[in-house]
Amino acid sequence: MAKTKTAFFCQQCGHETPKWNGKCASCGAWNSIVEEVIQKEDKKLVNQIWEDGSQQKVSAQKIDEVQFTEEQRIAMPDSEINRVLGGGLVPGSVILVAGEPGIGKSTLFLQCALQWKNKITLYVSGEESAQQIKMRAERMQLKNEQVYLLNASTTQTIFQEAKKIKPDLIIIDSIQTMESSLVESAAGSVSQVRECAAEFQRFAKLSNIPVCIIGHITKDGTIAGPKVLEHMVDTVLQFEGDRHYAYRIVRTLKNRFGSTSELGIYEMQSTGMRPVANPSEILLSQHDELLSGIAIAGTMEGLRPLMIEVQALVTNSVYGTPQRTVSGFDTRRIQLLLAVLEKRGGFMFGAKDVFVNIAGGIKVEDPAIELALVCALLSSYEEKPLPSNIVLIGEIGLSGEIRAVNRIDQRIAEAEKLGMDAVIVPKANAKGLDTTKFGIKIKWVNKIEDVYKLIF
Repeated sequence: MAKTKTAFFCQQCGHETPKWNGKCASCGAWNSIVEEVIQKEDKKLVNQIWEDGSQQKVSAQKIDEVQFTEEQRIAMPDSEINRVLGGGLVPGSVILVAGEPGIGKSTLFLQCALQWKNKITLYVSGEESAQQIKMRAERMQLKNEQVYLLNASTTQTIFQEAKKIKPDLIIIDSIQTMESSLVESAAGSVSQVRECAAEFQRFAKLSNIPVCIIGHITKDGTIAGPKVLEHMVDTVLQFEGDRHYAYRIVRTLKNRFGSTSELGIYEMQSTGMRPVANPSEILLSQHDELLSGIAIAGTMEGLRPLMIEVQALVTNSVYGTPQRTVSGFDTRRIQLLLAVLEKRGGFMFGAKDVFVNIAGGIKVEDPAIELALVCALLSSYEEKPLPSNIVLIGEIGLSGEIRAVNRIDQRIAEAEKLGMDAVIVPKANAKGLDTTKFGIKIKWVNKIEDVYKLIF
């Protein structure tokens, strides 16, 4: 009997080592090395799995001799999915979708499959039974005879069914439940996830069938499994959102066939995921009366302009150390803005508790939101409400200056579309901007002092 071969793998990055170590030599993670049973690929078995065309000999050729044709994308029934994919599915592409458990990954792609008429979809589930998936489909009130359900966890079974059905799309739910007979370790291990992803990639390229892989994330928000998983696939989509909120965001982290700066917004309903065509309206709450500490920021999420409500609360510190609680934005950046206000503006935030929240439960990374954050903080500090029809756009520098931001014309146009009266923007953006095409009032500012005099 052949000796069982084992190796040690890092659960964080997938690094292989011949012996156990307390610390991974590749990523530096502690106590992440686990022993797994491995087996070299049987070439005869691999040849039986794939088509005969996979064994064609290849040779190098000059780049000028390569025949290039534009890929014909397959439009999905969901406009937001088409947006984040760059216009639709590319035949033979592999898409990785990651997100927290229960956030709606399976619901969204099952919904897309049921809405995709005249297209055959193979939905493979290793987590749920066919009855459970049918119950979800009934809840969505959608029917499609071209959707096939398969309860399987072995890759060879999936490929055999795919060859018989010849689907237009394969959905794998999830990669952590799949296993290959070429590897002897348990499903969900580093070696299994890596091998299964490689087999799905080869199958997609040879059959020209797009494969969508659903994966889980770790506690710190990164995609579970080895980092090489993200390198193998063509597109990586991150599903974000708080389960306590109704809104979900699909963000593109990697896309070989399109832009990585796109995102889609959905609203979770009892009948499934509803695409949000105008997210600015849902991110702005309607108040009957003006309240202090509330400002409207003109941000860009990808290529889409968004008007987001920023909330701040400044109170006297009860404890010895002032608190800094931030939701939806970088806490360190808030501390920097408070230091600028104290140093350049003379506002004593050092003895105050500061609480900041981005409405809607979304996370914002755009630095253009900083001017709205500063104004919300000053509004709560002074107990003076801001006008509800003013949009603030700008990045704050360490000297208190308001720096220019990108795509200023799109931000102003979005504010005008929502019926705002005025927009406050950095004066540095005035160069090259045609203000005659806007009907909204544009007010230029250089420093925080200018904004304070203008509003307060």
